[in-house]
Amino acid sequence: MKVAILGTRGIPASYSGFETAAEQLASRLTQRGHEVIVYCRPHVVDRRLKEHRGARLVHLPAIRNKYLDTFSHTLLSSLHCARRVRPDVALFFIAGNSPMCLLTRGAGIPTVINVDGLDSDRSKWPAVAKAYLRFAERNAPRWSDTAITDSHAVAEIFEQRYRQRIGVVPYGVEDPGHTGTETLERLGLEPGKYVLFVGRLEPENNPHVLVEAFSRISGERARDMKLVVVGGAPYAHDYIKQVQRAGDPRVVFPGYVFGRGYWELQHHAYVFCAPTEVGGTHPVILEALAAGNCVLVNDHAPNVETVGDAGVTFSGKEGVASLTEQLGRLFDEPELVEHYRARARERARRYSWDAVTDEYEQLLVNVREMGGPGALPVELVDADGSQPLAAS
Repeated sequence: MKVAILGTRGIPASYSGFETAAEQLASRLTQRGHEVIVYCRPHVVDRRLKEHRGARLVHLPAIRNKYLDTFSHTLLSSLHCARRVRPDVALFFIAGNSPMCLLTRGAGIPTVINVDGLDSDRSKWPAVAKAYLRFAERNAPRWSDTAITDSHAVAEIFEQRYRQRIGVVPYGVEDPGHTGTETLERLGLEPGKYVLFVGRLEPENNPHVLVEAFSRISGERARDMKLVVVGGAPYAHDYIKQVQRAGDPRVVFPGYVFGRGYWELQHHAYVFCAPTEVGGTHPVILEALAAGNCVLVNDHAPNVETVGDAGVTFSGKEGVASLTEQLGRLFDEPELVEHYRARARERARRYSWDAVTDEYEQLLVNVREMGGPGALPVELVDADGSQPLAAS
């Protein structure tokens, strides 16, 4: 089966969960004998790279603009896919790309889209962009053969909002086992002596809330720990500067950290904190669980679904006050942190990439065999929302 993956920045993964999903699925599908083509943006992936982990890479240009980058690249990718590649099935990521499903379906290519976590809820978008994203979300099930998300909570919100039920295939996680301390030494950190944040530095991910909450806790109560804020964002320079100015000397801003260095930071954190208030399943939360971290998350429904009873939550509605309270509690009770560490690894076992690839492979085969619009395969229907489908 020939599979085209569209709508991400491309692989190797170096930016977000979409790219990690594309890379993990592409490598595993090729190992199973499928041919996989991944569309890449040249300002993210080196044009000279023609293949990665068995997948063929196609490099097409994009308009370097906050609002047009993804749309313009996916539009060109869809046209190229429909006219040149002609795969057996096309897999899109991100609901805003749903209009391009019409191009592949119009060319007779069975098409699946993962709408992710309802991008229209993100505060970074102006009113016109939000209206477009709502329009794209609403029509994603109609314009594709099958629409899915990676969170039961998001599927429920989608049904309440748009009166349509979509499928659920969870996100996966794999701990590569990098437990060295070179990155910590470079950043002046000690194992077990810092709180870790990883993500795009954008308002809805709330790094400013975490920085303020941490600043309210004295160095003595925090036992001389630091806060490490990893990440950046291509179109949020003013906001990033604002967050950096708000940090006290205990806050470290290393920028982006990928690969081995990222996992070293995950493995040696005292607490991992995800204050984000939007989106579906956040890969960094799963990765923190897999690394055996004590995980503290905003009580946004998909976050709560991800951690289950293996993490601590704070009230997103109460914001800084609630996060300060929960952080202080974890500083005061190291035995509680150890308790959640043990639960974290057990929770992460539910989300293996091999099991997730099984789900995607079966879905793509089913859509190809349907040859056009039809009912969602019964095994992907979110009947009770009680368990991830890739549970092992």
